[in-house]
Amino acid sequence: MARFNPFRLNVGFIAAEDIGYERTFEFRDLAFVRLDDLELHEVQGEVTVARMPQGLLFRVRLRAETPATCSRCLKPIQQPVQAVFEELYAFSEKHVTESGLRYPPTGVVDLAPLVREYMILSIPIRTLCSPDCKGLCPVCGADLNQGPCEHQARPIDPRWAVLQSLLEQSEE
Repeated sequence: MARFNPFRLNVGFIAAEDIGYERTFEFRDLAFVRLDDLELHEVQGEVTVARMPQGLLFRVRLRAETPATCSRCLKPIQQPVQAVFEELYAFSEKHVTESGLRYPPTGVVDLAPLVREYMILSIPIRTLCSPDCKGLCPVCGADLNQGPCEHQARPIDPRWAVLQSLLEQSEE
C-alpha cells in the first residue's frame, strides 16, 4: 500500500510555462508525515517552484516538530525542526548542479528525500526539554527537575567544600 507523501508534486505544467512563471504550494497543519526513519508532526510551510531557463528552481521553507528525547533528563519531547533550502531540477545534463538533480520526464518531483535530509540536519546534537533542565542525579537517577534527591541532602566532605562553594557561585 502506498504511503501518503505530500512532498510528491506534479510540476509538469510549470515546466511548460514561460521563463519566470512561479507557483507556490502551501502546507498547512499536516498532522503527521513519515519520511523513512523521520516522523514529522504539525508540518507547515511552502514550496515555491519557479520556471528558469536551466530547469525548475524549488525554494522550500518548512517547519515541523519531531519526537525526541531530552539529553539531560531523558523525557520525551517534541523538537522543533525546519528546512530552508533551494534546489534546481535541471532540464539537461549541462545544467545539473552539485546536487545532481534532474527534472523527471513524468513531471512529478518527490521532495521527500531532500526534506528529510534538511530536517535531520536541523535537529540539534543535544536536544533539551528546556534550557535550564537539571537532568538526572548521577547517583540514584532521580529527575532533578522534580526537586533534590536524598543524595543532595548529605553533608559535603570538608575536603571538597571549597570546590562546592565555587560551583554554587558559578550557578548564580
